[in-house]
Amino acid sequence: MRTGDSGSVPFGAGAGLAGGQAAPRPGRFALLKSHGAGAAGARGGAHESGHPACARQPPGRAERSAAAQVDRHHSLPGGWILYQLSHKRSPRILESHFKHPLHMDTFLDIHPAEKHAGVSCVTASVDDIQFEATARVGQVITIKAKVSRAFSTSMEISIKVTVEDMLTGTEKLVSVAFSTFVAKPVGKEKIQLKPVTLLTEKDHVEHNLASERRKVRLQHEDTFKNLMKEGGKFDDPICDDEEGTVSTRGTSVQSIELVLPPHANHHGNTFGGQIMAWMEAVATISASRLCRAHPVLKSVDMFKFRGPSTVGDRLVFNAIVNNTFQTCVEVGVRVEAFDCQEWSESRGRHINSAFLIYNAVDDKEELITFPKIKPMSKDDFRRYRGALARKRIRLGRKYVISHKEEVPLCIHWDIGNQVSLSNGNVEALKRLAAKSGWEVTSAVEEVGGIQIKIYTLEEHDILSVWVEKHVKRPAHLAYHLLSNFTKRPLWDPHYTSCEVIDCISEDDQIYYITCSVVNNDKPKDLVVLVSRRRPLEDGHTYVVAVRSVILPSVPPSPQYVRSEIICAGFLIHASDSSSCTVSYFNQISASILPYFAGNLGGWSKSIEETAASCIQFIESANDDGLISIL
Repeated sequence: MRTGDSGSVPFGAGAGLAGGQAAPRPGRFALLKSHGAGAAGARGGAHESGHPACARQPPGRAERSAAAQVDRHHSLPGGWILYQLSHKRSPRILESHFKHPLHMDTFLDIHPAEKHAGVSCVTASVDDIQFEATARVGQVITIKAKVSRAFSTSMEISIKVTVEDMLTGTEKLVSVAFSTFVAKPVGKEKIQLKPVTLLTEKDHVEHNLASERRKVRLQHEDTFKNLMKEGGKFDDPICDDEEGTVSTRGTSVQSIELVLPPHANHHGNTFGGQIMAWMEAVATISASRLCRAHPVLKSVDMFKFRGPSTVGDRLVFNAIVNNTFQTCVEVGVRVEAFDCQEWSESRGRHINSAFLIYNAVDDKEELITFPKIKPMSKDDFRRYRGALARKRIRLGRKYVISHKEEVPLCIHWDIGNQVSLSNGNVEALKRLAAKSGWEVTSAVEEVGGIQIKIYTLEEHDILSVWVEKHVKRPAHLAYHLLSNFTKRPLWDPHYTSCEVIDCISEDDQIYYITCSVVNNDKPKDLVVLVSRRRPLEDGHTYVVAVRSVILPSVPPSPQYVRSEIICAGFLIHASDSSSCTVSYFNQISASILPYFAGNLGGWSKSIEETAASCIQFIESANDDGLISIL
C-alpha cells in the first residue's frame, strides 16, 4: 500500500522537472509548497552554478550554497522540494513537480564530495540530524555544504540549513548535519583523497571536530552492543500491573514503493534521500497512531546505508514505535529491497534501518506527553531496550556533533549581596533536584554492594545529570568531606587543583579550580562559589551547592580556558545512622560537556569510575574526617 499522496514530499526528497517542462537555467532554487507542519530537513543541496561565490573556492575546498523560497500558508515537514530556477524568473509550481521527486544529493551533498574527489562518490552514512527550528512556507531557506575533512578514502560533508523570514528579516538555524561519502574505486584500487585546504581558524576547528565525529561513528556499533548487553542484565522495565502503559502493536505500519527512474542518481542507485523521505512518511503515520495528533519530526538517528537498491526494485518499509521518553517518541523503520525474482520468492535484501524521533503538540501548541510503552513480546523488549541505548548514545554525541558555543551565564560576585547570592545558589540546586522527568540511563551494582545510578534530564536543549550512590558511612561525615573542595582532587580525576581564594563565611567559600585536559584541548579552570547548608532537623538533607562566579581579582589566564558551572552540587540524605545516599547534580554547560559526553554516550565509564572513587574516599575516612588511605 502507499502511505503518501502525490502532493506531499517528506524530508530528503526533491522535485524533478515536470514532463514537457523546459529545464530552467542554473543559479537559483525554490522550495515548493509541501503539506503539514514540522521541521525542515537537514539533508539538501545546491546545484553547481556559475555564481561568483562558487568560482572563488580554491582547489580542495568544495563548497556550495543555495537559497530556496517556499510558497505561502504552510509549514514544511521534515524535508522539502528543491527546484532549480532561472536567474531572472521563477517557473510556475505545477502538480507534476510533486509527482517526480529528485533527490537533493544531486545538488548539495554529492557536488562538494565529487568536486573534491574528482570521481564518483556514494553516501556511506549520515550522522544525527537535529532540527532546531521550524521552516514555514513563504520563507527563504539557505543551504550550504562543504567538505569539512577528507580522510584516506572517505570524507565528511557538513551541511548547514538556515531559514529567513522575508517580512521580519529574522534568520534562524534549522539544522546542521554531517554525511560521510566514499569515493567509488576505479577497478580494484581505492581512491586516496587529497587533504582539505584550511583557510581560517574556523576551518581548523571544524577539521579537528570532524576527527572526533569519525571516532564516534567507528565505535557506534560496538557501543550499542555493549549498552544492550548491560541492559539485558536488568529486570524487565515495565511491571504488568503498571497503569497508563500501552502496547505498540497498533502502531505498526507498512508501505511499498516502486523505484522509478526519477528516484535514482547518476550511478543508477536509489537516492539515499528519497529512501529517507519514504521512511519519514511511514514513520509519521506510526507515531500519529500513538499520540492521536500530528507528530513533528525532531531528529533522525545516525545510520549507515547497508546496500544499494536500483530502478525497478520494490522497497518495503516497516515502521513501529519502539519507546517513548516523556514528550518524544522513537519510531524504527526497516527497509528491504526486492528485485523481480526476489519479489516472487519473498526474499528481500535489508538495505537500511533508521530511527526517527518525534514530538507532538496539542491545539494550544504545547508538547504532548506520550504514554509509557508496555513491551509484550521478546521482540518488544529488544526494541524497547534498544531505544534506551540509542537515547544514551545520542546524549553523548550531542557535544561533538553540535559543538554549540558557550553562552556566559556567570554572575559577578558582590560582597554587598553575598547572602542573596549564596541562598540563590542553594535554592537553584534544590529546584534542579526537584524537577520531574529524570530518566535512568545507567545502573551499576558492584560485587561489594556499591550501587551507582545515573539519570539525565533534557529541558529545552539543556542537559542535566544526576548521579546517585549509596555510601556506607554516616551522612554528616560525607557532608564534611564533600563540602571541603580542597579534598576534591583526592578522588576526582577531573580536578587537578582546588584552592580557597576567598572565605566568605563558615558556610560560603570561593574556590579556584584547575581541571585536566580533555580531547587534547587546553586545560580548563573555574572560579566557583560553594555554599553548604546543614539540615535544621535530623533526617533532613545536607546541601553542598556550586556555581561559577566572576571575580575581578582572578581574571582568565592564557594557559587555561575559563569554564563555567551553571548549577551543581551534592544532596546528602541519611539512610540510617551508619549510611547515606549521596546525589550529585550538574546542569551541564558547553564547556564541561566534554567531561560527560563519553560516559553518557556509553563509550566511557568516567562517571561511574569517579563515583566509585568518591565512595571509596568517603568510606575510607573515620568519623573525625581523617583519611586512612593517605
